[in-house]
Amino acid sequence: MTKFMRRALETPKELAWLAAKAALDSAEMKLDQIDGAVLGSAPDAFDGMHMKGEYLADGCGGWRKPYLRCYVGGGTGVYAVAQGWFQVASGLFDTALVVCEEKMSTCQPHPQAAFISIFDPFTEQPLKPNLLWIFALEQNRYMQTHHITLEEIARVSVKNKRNALGHPSAQLGAEITVKDVLASEVMAWPVHRLMVSPTSDGAAAVVLAAGDVARRLTSKPVWIQGVGWCLDTAYWTNRDLYYPEYVEKAAWMAYRMAGVKEPRREINIAEPYDPFAYKELHHLEGLQLAPKGQAPKLLADGVFDRDGDLPVTPSGGLLGVGNPIAAAGTMKICELFWQLRGEAGRRQVPGKPERGVAQAWGDLMQVGTVVVVGTSEPKH
Repeated sequence: MTKFMRRALETPKELAWLAAKAALDSAEMKLDQIDGAVLGSAPDAFDGMHMKGEYLADGCGGWRKPYLRCYVGGGTGVYAVAQGWFQVASGLFDTALVVCEEKMSTCQPHPQAAFISIFDPFTEQPLKPNLLWIFALEQNRYMQTHHITLEEIARVSVKNKRNALGHPSAQLGAEITVKDVLASEVMAWPVHRLMVSPTSDGAAAVVLAAGDVARRLTSKPVWIQGVGWCLDTAYWTNRDLYYPEYVEKAAWMAYRMAGVKEPRREINIAEPYDPFAYKELHHLEGLQLAPKGQAPKLLADGVFDRDGDLPVTPSGGLLGVGNPIAAAGTMKICELFWQLRGEAGRRQVPGKPERGVAQAWGDLMQVGTVVVVGTSEPKH
């Protein structure tokens, strides 16, 4: 990973190269040992750049190699890893380099100018919606359905920003309190500023390899045991926003592939997507790691702390590490890799976790992407 922050000096191509090189160095590999490359990055309109995928290709290690670009909003960082897995699992490649990059601080026009164009021109665009108030609607529905308080939501920000203090790539690690969160500016009620992830620039990358290659490269590979994805309707007004059904369906697809039947018992560590504080709780329920409406109580009871029964977002997540959109989900895959190998340093969870799940979400609250990883080789 690169450090997540606002970066004035590096171009998007340089950020992609920094992450790609770090992944190759970690695996003690050279680029000529990579068979193909997968890029995850936002649409051209976000960066004001024509043919962005082609521009980034050589920075991602895709020059004169089979090269694929994918994007499903915030879900990209996990979905790109699944796309790389497809290429290797199919037998097409022995190795693949997955790179996700985003430079949000210099986007021209602002991403919101691109988002406004995707809403229904008759029923939604006249309201001049923006993402913040749509997510505020969803948070409010979640809170009202389950009688959840703002204090319970704020605890996610407190936990994740504290966890990020141990992450060398973090943008907003901090010791804050629930009172601090609720005293911060209201962006769109009930969303407060400290419940929202920052604008970030950065990139993250992973090297994927077929089983026999992985065993030659390292004595302790981390295995992709299952992948899942689900695309719900873009008409978010037609859905009950209290529960992310698309996450549940994506999760069960990944769990079935991984042989997981009781997620709460068989998942040792979780990295759910947390661009807003409530979304971590929302997504934990979709991932079947908490009963509907009960994630806030489990958080308050310490279950999701780094030393709790089910450590959740020990990285610090998007709220603490940062949110360069496409790269954010891949950051979570990186975190599980380090945690399962016992290499997470100050962030290392106690014991020896054997299986983790990463999840990301994107577009108009409709994309669920899930990857299950573990220390044991899958049977499929």
